[in-house]
Amino acid sequence: MTRKLRCAIYTRKSSEEGLDMDFNSLDAQRESCEAYVVSQRAEGWSPVPDRYDDGGFSGGTLERPALKRLLADVKAAKIDVIIVYKIDRLSRSMLDFLNLVELFERSGVTFVSVTQSFNTKDAMGRMALNILVTFAQFERELIGERIRDKVAASRRRGKWMGGWTPLGYEVRDRKLLIHEIDAGRVRAIFQRFVRLKSATLLARELVAAGETNRYGHLLDKGVLYKMLNNRVYIGEAVHKGTSYPGEHEPIIDRKLWDQVHAILRVSPRTRAGNARAQTPALLKGLLFGPDGAAMSPTHTRKSGRLYRYYISQTAMKHGRSDCPVKLAPAAELERIVIDHVRLLLQTPEVIIQTWRALRKQRVEVSEAEVRNSLVGFDELWNELFPAEQARLVELLVERVDIGAEKLDITLKIEGLTSLSSELQPQTTFQEAAE
Repeated sequence: MTRKLRCAIYTRKSSEEGLDMDFNSLDAQRESCEAYVVSQRAEGWSPVPDRYDDGGFSGGTLERPALKRLLADVKAAKIDVIIVYKIDRLSRSMLDFLNLVELFERSGVTFVSVTQSFNTKDAMGRMALNILVTFAQFERELIGERIRDKVAASRRRGKWMGGWTPLGYEVRDRKLLIHEIDAGRVRAIFQRFVRLKSATLLARELVAAGETNRYGHLLDKGVLYKMLNNRVYIGEAVHKGTSYPGEHEPIIDRKLWDQVHAILRVSPRTRAGNARAQTPALLKGLLFGPDGAAMSPTHTRKSGRLYRYYISQTAMKHGRSDCPVKLAPAAELERIVIDHVRLLLQTPEVIIQTWRALRKQRVEVSEAEVRNSLVGFDELWNELFPAEQARLVELLVERVDIGAEKLDITLKIEGLTSLSSELQPQTTFQEAAE
């Protein structure tokens, strides 16, 4: 009695083109293989009911769902013969192919190609098989080279060749077109970076606001750096580090791009060092002595160290004996003022006043949102560069009156409302994009 041999037919097509047709390439492969099985019916060949079809999968990888099912059934001893139309349908990689053939031999499975007759059981057949696989791999590499050359030539002509679509654009008819709402967000991000001069702070704002790219990824520091360095935004197409004029319209003008990259060329550590070296006087124009006269910033150097002070205008004009507070150490005084401002911003009275002022301006915001914004100032302060700290102090503080034994700080309500709005990043970027 003839032994029944269970035959599995495997088909593959690299692209998805034409798979929606009534009779496609996979069907043609299967039809030829089924006819071959029928011709071997006298030998006990019979097709298994399962279909092993991989449509849209490259032969250069084994990561194919139908192939994985086929190999699982081979290991489970459910198959005796594997049939393909051509050997490159199974694999175009010589190493992968040899590993598969070795697995088939260990499992007692015969491998058959309908259009290429050979017997894997003898040395001559295996040599012929290796030669055929070598040519299949050579063909795959030639195809890869032609594709890479085509991509490079298209890039040189400024064409969009696919991939991840940058935020601010959409793809139509294989061309990049500006998406106006997202493009406004991109411009606001570039402008905000020029103002903050810190990717860390900007990324923190963006993440807190829930800002994402087209694919739902939060705009954290890594994504932000890629965005700030993406030359697509100035209308260029890039291929392997070389830029070419693109067919698409730019979102960022050259002036803003140059401002951003002038900042990026300086390392974050150097930027912070430069900012500290040019530390502004936080209380300039805001500090007044006991007699009502302004106190101006000054400094002196001793043994190479810089010492900053605020000096009374009265003392400067009429001599130090005429003023009870002639000289005040700048760093200590500024620290005291900032600590007091931080505490004041968290008091119920200031929070309620700020909320009421915002409501009068018809800003739809809850008391809790105002509280969170003002508390957020405390967390943000140490991350800011000195120039930004000085701007916020000027925004918040009306004046500081220093006496021999006391310090009075007057806050600006309009400054508090501005700060509350500014510390809500979702408002900053959404409004800038409109």
